Amino acid sequence: MLGAIIGDIVGSRFEWQNHKSKEFELLTKECFVTDDTVMTLAVAKALLESWPGFDDLSEKAVRYMRELGRMYPDCGYGARFEQWLLSHDPEPYNSCGNGAAMRVSACGWAARSLEEVKKLSKAVTEVTHNHPEGLKGAEATAAAVFLARTGASISEIRSYITAHYYPIDFTLDEIRDSYAFDEFCQGTVPQALEAFFESTGFEDALRNAVSIGGDSDTIAAIAGSVAEAYYGIPTCLRARAMKYLDGRLMKILLDFEAQYPPKVI
Repeated sequence: MLGAIIGDIVGSRFEWQNHKSKEFELLTKECFVTDDTVMTLAVAKALLESWPGFDDLSEKAVRYMRELGRMYPDCGYGARFEQWLLSHDPEPYNSCGNGAAMRVSACGWAARSLEEVKKLSKAVTEVTHNHPEGLKGAEATAAAVFLARTGASISEIRSYITAHYYPIDFTLDEIRDSYAFDEFCQGTVPQALEAFFESTGFEDALRNAVSIGGDSDTIAAIAGSVAEAYYGIPTCLRARAMKYLDGRLMKILLDFEAQYPPKVI
């Protein structure tokens, strides 16, 4: 799950000033936590609080997304999601935005099977992003995290994603010049997963994600979430990235990792 957070932080300074190259300093003073991190941790807290049966996961997801979202009001939420955060009667709003995919990685760590991945992903996603493309983007991301965590190879993960979710028929080099900002799952998740598929390590996946431009923090968060599960995170990078989290967010992360130990290299 920390992989999504690091991806968010790395990509944060490039969202509106794209950098179409893999050459850049990974973490700088211009980097910051966005809504991707806050909502990733809200989902993680919901999973912890609803374990082991996850019967009230949707209810807990609504509670903690709204609770944390209101504590961090200036993190770049989309307009409709912000309305949902502040509403007296929060209801799903048929969104297919990529927020569904950037926040779901913890489900890939908590699930004990692919079927459970789908159950957990649906539970935390349909409370806002109940459009079929929103549900698909979240499920594809969570499934990729689960497969990476449980020993599948990159080719096996690619085959599963292309068979069940997206026909990824492009390379990063083929789209880099023309790819532009896209806020929807169907225009973000395949590109983020390809950034992982073409990677040689955790950091390389993030550099791939940033290099195509677009919604850089979210693309890097999605790619980073899968890359962490597959490669692990270098200890030195983990330590640097965690300095961007305050005590409240750090506690959720450490509580989650205590129950679902991360892969550290």
